[in-house]
Amino acid sequence: MQQESSLSPIFPLSAARRDPTPCPMAACEKDLLDVFKKLGIGFKIFRHPPFFTVDDCRKYRQHMPGGHCKCLFLKDKKGNMVLAAVHEDVRLDLKALAKTLGLGRFSFGNPERLEKVLGVTPGAVTPYALMNVPEGSDKAALTVVVDEKLLIFDIVNFHPLHNEATVAVKPDDLLKFIRHYGFSPKIMKTA
Repeated sequence: MQQESSLSPIFPLSAARRDPTPCPMAACEKDLLDVFKKLGIGFKIFRHPPFFTVDDCRKYRQHMPGGHCKCLFLKDKKGNMVLAAVHEDVRLDLKALAKTLGLGRFSFGNPERLEKVLGVTPGAVTPYALMNVPEGSDKAALTVVVDEKLLIFDIVNFHPLHNEATVAVKPDDLLKFIRHYGFSPKIMKTA
């Protein structure tokens, strides 16, 4: 597995490789890394075969320290959506989450809605996809939830808009990124 870094207060300097696919209309890894640089977010990238599940990640992550996550894109019948980033071992109680957020019963957002709203495909859901939420859209219809268990780690790991790499950042920098795009993450305790 190849490891790469970019300008970073927490990781050494080296050139960042670009993601394996060209940018469609949505942002790509290069765009994400440019935002990291603009915001002063340090990061480290780990290249690997495509991960579609937490089990896929477990096979390759021996060189990826920190908290590992899973991200869920949910919706209710009224069109409210949730992007939830939780620790990989959490079994999220969707009914309890909906009740806590004051929303209706959740189902998983379909691939078409996922791509329309976040500009990513299944297997690549990530908080970094918030940079793809269209300008002028009703951001109030999308709630961002971050598992408080992720915030105890020195670094947390998410896909950089595709599932052939994992990018590690400090938890505070993850929250800075989310807020930069106009979202107020709800930090929630999970079981």
